[in-house]
Amino acid sequence: MLLGEMIAVAFQSLRSNLFRAFLTMLGIIIGVGSVITMVAMGAGAQRAIDEQIDSLGADLLTIRSGAGRHRGVAQAGTSINIKDAEALAAGPDSIDAVVPELAQNFQVKLGNRNQNLRTIGATPNYAEVHSFKTKLGRMYSEADNAAKRRVAVIGSDVPDMFKSTAEAMLGKTVHISGISFEIIGVFEKKGSQGWRNPDQQMWIPLNTGRYRVMGKDTLDTISVRVASGVSTSLASIDIERILRREHQLQPGADNNFRIEDRKQFLDVRQEATNVFAFLLAGIASVSLIVGGIGIMNIMLVTVTERTREVGIRKALGATRTNIMMQFLVEAIILCMIGGIAGILIGAGAATLISDLAGWQTYISPMAIFIAFGFSAGTGLFFGILPARKAAMLNPIEALRYE
Repeated sequence: MLLGEMIAVAFQSLRSNLFRAFLTMLGIIIGVGSVITMVAMGAGAQRAIDEQIDSLGADLLTIRSGAGRHRGVAQAGTSINIKDAEALAAGPDSIDAVVPELAQNFQVKLGNRNQNLRTIGATPNYAEVHSFKTKLGRMYSEADNAAKRRVAVIGSDVPDMFKSTAEAMLGKTVHISGISFEIIGVFEKKGSQGWRNPDQQMWIPLNTGRYRVMGKDTLDTISVRVASGVSTSLASIDIERILRREHQLQPGADNNFRIEDRKQFLDVRQEATNVFAFLLAGIASVSLIVGGIGIMNIMLVTVTERTREVGIRKALGATRTNIMMQFLVEAIILCMIGGIAGILIGAGAATLISDLAGWQTYISPMAIFIAFGFSAGTGLFFGILPARKAAMLNPIEALRYE
């Protein structure tokens, strides 16, 4: 019996019992649809984290103040300052750029509107080191920083917060703690970094922040960009050596500063996301197993209903292999149709979740291929028992079956 003829007979059998075939496929449809949706959500989360890593910069280290311990006794934390940043800037070749930063939340006023914005005082190379691009206007310059000019650059979401547009805000004057600042630039959208959204922040020159607004000489953070081709681990060792010397720490004393690699933090998040995605996909896969069991049950019923047909085919010369292949093809086709419907429903559900909930989803071709292959494999695995039962029927008893 040719494969084409087997497929034609299989479709004829499905057409004769359309409603039962649909109910049989329902488990496969739900299973494949669930797997596609869950995997799309997991892949979307991974892509979002990859984008965050790219936006942060894979070669960026952050230095913060931190209390140390010496022989089990807590020591007072020494704040990082401008001298630390200058020492790092004059440091080894493993350090490519240094950005000293101050940060504080301020009530920012534009006309009759007020917003609480995180305001960052930083050197002009902040935008380059943190991979920010100006959408409108310009970044403040070293001359602006040296002259302590009252100029500011805002994130892409700030105009919306003030019920305005980027074009309308450019050149406007805002007030930070009663001090007027001119908006000279607007950054392109950066995207949330999980713990805060840089698109809702404001930047001013470091010296302006130190002497006119925040009134302090200590720094909140120092961002260090690692030189090309140098590992962050090696750069961390150099940074630690320089800061321990600047802070006059004795051998054996713990550091009173912290060196953070934000990429490592996101890598941990990515691992957790991967585990969660595999867990969800595993739970959804249970539906495929349940659907496969349903197909096996229905195929066993089909074998019973078509016992006389099997007897006639054997009497006409069909071999056990022919009979077994016929029922296997029917089970596989049933699962493949359910798999295709499940893929379409899963892709639609993932798109709907992305549009309505705002979650990033990604449907990879590999996930579709695996889901489709798994549905066909389900039909093959759970169709073997019914097919074997049909093939083993005694032709004489099958012909006498009523």
